[in-house]
Amino acid sequence: MNKMFTIAFSGLLILAGFNSQAQKSFSEGSIVYNVIIQTGTASNTATNTVYIKGNNSRTEMISTLGNEITIYNSKTGNSVILKEFSGQKLMIRLTKENWDSKNSQYRNINFNTTGETKVISGYNCKKATAKLEDGKTLTVYYTTDVTVQNKQYDATFANLPGLPLEYEIETGKLKFNYTVSKISFDAVPVAKFDFPTTGYRVMTYEENQQMKKGN
Repeated sequence: MNKMFTIAFSGLLILAGFNSQAQKSFSEGSIVYNVIIQTGTASNTATNTVYIKGNNSRTEMISTLGNEITIYNSKTGNSVILKEFSGQKLMIRLTKENWDSKNSQYRNINFNTTGETKVISGYNCKKATAKLEDGKTLTVYYTTDVTVQNKQYDATFANLPGLPLEYEIETGKLKFNYTVSKISFDAVPVAKFDFPTTGYRVMTYEENQQMKKGN
């Protein structure tokens, strides 16, 4: 009996060690997605890079149409959105309350795993779907092989039990298809998360919302 117990216990230790090695903790690094932007029958491409360092995150959407960068600190709740379109450079400042308002539709989002799986960039992924407040469906393939420490880097996936590697989401008349192309665990310079002090026309979140209503 003692010999059988020892063998079984050793097997559990080996399995636990294997699982701990297979699952990687992500507290700093970058995630790069290839993006296809669809509107009607037309489409465009972009690159979306997410940088994470502790409580700090920076998301860069770069395309031929323009660039949009979001820098966010999940501890203080402060953030800025930097937009560069048609030669114009705009910086929108957000308070914690602004950030929460902007992402309110994702606050109580529930993901339902479908049972479908596939491998993306060498990572085992599960498929999940969620209904948004506006009635649209969010479809995502996520992996539990990588555990992100800062779950607040993207409010869309704060309740997702893993890292999104492929997903489709609609914003207005645009449909965005994201597919991960690279995950790096390399260190990210802290200066990457500094808010710019010059070179941009600055406005508050409220002012930007009013400007959108006027268009």
